[in-house]
Amino acid sequence: MKSEKYTVALAGNPNSGKTTLFNLLTGSSQYVGNWPGVTVEKKTGAFKIEDCEIELADLPGIYSLSPYTMEEIITRGYILDEKPDVILNIVDGTNLERNLYLSMQLMELGAPMVIAVNMADSMQARGDICDFSGLSGALGLPVVPISAKKGKNIEILLGEVLKAARSKKAAAPPGYDIHTRRGAEKIKKLLAFQPAAEQARLDFYALKLLEGDSEIVRRLNIGGEALKKIEEAALEYERSRPNGDREAMPAHARYEYIETLLSGYFTPRPEKGRSLTDSLDAVVTNKFLAVPIFLIIMLLIFGVTFGKAGNFLKGGAQYLIDGIAAPAAGRLLASSGAPEWTRSLLLEGIIPGVGAVISFLPQIMLLFFFLLLLEDSGYMSRAAFIMDGFLRKAGLNGKAFIPMLMGFGCTVPAVMAARTMENEKERRLTIMLVPFMSCAARMPVYAMFAGVFFNEHQGLAVFSIYILGIAIALLAGRVLKKFLFKGEEPPFVLELPEYRLPGLNTLIMHLWDKCKDFLTRAGTLIFSMSVIIWVLRNFDFTFHAASSGGESILGRLGAAVAPALAPLGFGSWQAAVSLLSGLVAKEAVISSMTVLYGVSGPEALSNMLAGLFTPAAAYAFMVFILLYVPCIAAFGTIKREMNSWRWALGTAVMQLGTAYIFSFLAYQFGRLLGG
Repeated sequence: MKSEKYTVALAGNPNSGKTTLFNLLTGSSQYVGNWPGVTVEKKTGAFKIEDCEIELADLPGIYSLSPYTMEEIITRGYILDEKPDVILNIVDGTNLERNLYLSMQLMELGAPMVIAVNMADSMQARGDICDFSGLSGALGLPVVPISAKKGKNIEILLGEVLKAARSKKAAAPPGYDIHTRRGAEKIKKLLAFQPAAEQARLDFYALKLLEGDSEIVRRLNIGGEALKKIEEAALEYERSRPNGDREAMPAHARYEYIETLLSGYFTPRPEKGRSLTDSLDAVVTNKFLAVPIFLIIMLLIFGVTFGKAGNFLKGGAQYLIDGIAAPAAGRLLASSGAPEWTRSLLLEGIIPGVGAVISFLPQIMLLFFFLLLLEDSGYMSRAAFIMDGFLRKAGLNGKAFIPMLMGFGCTVPAVMAARTMENEKERRLTIMLVPFMSCAARMPVYAMFAGVFFNEHQGLAVFSIYILGIAIALLAGRVLKKFLFKGEEPPFVLELPEYRLPGLNTLIMHLWDKCKDFLTRAGTLIFSMSVIIWVLRNFDFTFHAASSGGESILGRLGAAVAPALAPLGFGSWQAAVSLLSGLVAKEAVISSMTVLYGVSGPEALSNMLAGLFTPAAAYAFMVFILLYVPCIAAFGTIKREMNSWRWALGTAVMQLGTAYIFSFLAYQFGRLLGG
């Protein structure tokens, strides 16, 4: 007998616990890719309920189904085009009214649906009273209180999902006010010509057409007389209320319905003074204390990451590579009688190159752990609020903080995240500034140079680089705003979620995703670069073995670029070539140096660098790594998002010029200090 198979779409607001529930249900059975045509992350997973196979799609977090942001477009497109068997809508029980707004729109779609009210334990703890059974009866669909973090009531929820999938019972549209219902009914009659596949969604389409949603007009191919009659119906609806606004009226109808609904089944906690969240916010968002607290938190994170704890973990990884893996590989090659070139490639190219990057994995994971901790606790939203004042000096607002924060992880998704910004000028300006945020791929370079030249103050040295990137981004933004992006600054509206203790399982899953991504890059891109660098270092332009590194292909190319870098304190051909390899991937800088200097691993490279760089030159090199052109993948994303080679190349030239100027200043200032 063939087993049942169903597709479930997981939809909800940001900060509703959606990712926690997804990780809980799918565990390690996840596939991470991109949604078609965009680089917004797509997560799908699989699990079983009884003998039924369930494919779960984790849709991007959204607040509504209006197509204003890429996340909203993706979610709406998936539900309309892929037609999942069930919509599993997760809502934050501690912010029920706002979360149910999306639930109303999902119900309008006429698909089988289950609502999971997350954080039900938090609701109970703070004194909220909710009649979930009554709420379920009023909505005509299952409403299940759960705690995704604690795994509470998950079996009950899955049972309801399976029932909904098998019954195929569509959610009924909410009973809005008489004017909204009449307006929608008139438009539904005008849509009778639509094919059978679209008939179940006519309530949703009618309401979106009342709002003036042009995407629905295109989707349904409405034109001519039909479109004229729809516009007449919408205009009549607009006139049904004093000072009516067709775009705002359906939204008002939804909130009005939610308010009436909750008045019968939900009693919020009685007011007993300030909550814990309010008390904490009084301190961490205080206009005098907010910035010092933020800087102290960041300084502590970098102190731990690059201090004794981080160095201990890094030393362990380094020993595994240099002390165990490399000697074992050498013995194996010697005993097998492998040719000399094979031994050289593996022991002087691949293992040192890849190993030099992997040895920094523990420190990178440590940094991500702390950042994820701040994000999941709710503090990062406060950080965006805090940074709004500084970002406005660069012509931006707090919304730019999220893409710029993501830039500390990877420039590619950070550039993509700017799509959520409504103002086009602000979006372009953010894209141009994001590369100044130091991505994680640069960290091995900082860790290596800070460890060699600023051993007693590694954390402070690296922290100063990150702060310098932020400061230069603000300065560059100010200049660009004045000459290229003139205009009014948009208002800044941001949700501040309640503070929560992060779930350990969620933290581990996120860290594992970061670790997999890093190891994949090390196993593919860095491996390939190590091989290429080894070949180009050992052969000349006639493809004969080079008599010395300076006579090799890389030596000649580096020698041509090196004089331009001499004023910055690192005018060797090896340094020049490592920077060129960094255009492919910033992780390749350290692996390239390891191969170019012909050393066996990170410790040997550290000793080599100590004799070739001065502290001033080392810091200038770190500054150059921070500011110069991002990797090819990031550059390609900038070009695609800007939709212009001129803007993309202009951004690259700006970054290269900025890197040269500030690296020069850092070197010269360092020399004055005796470095």
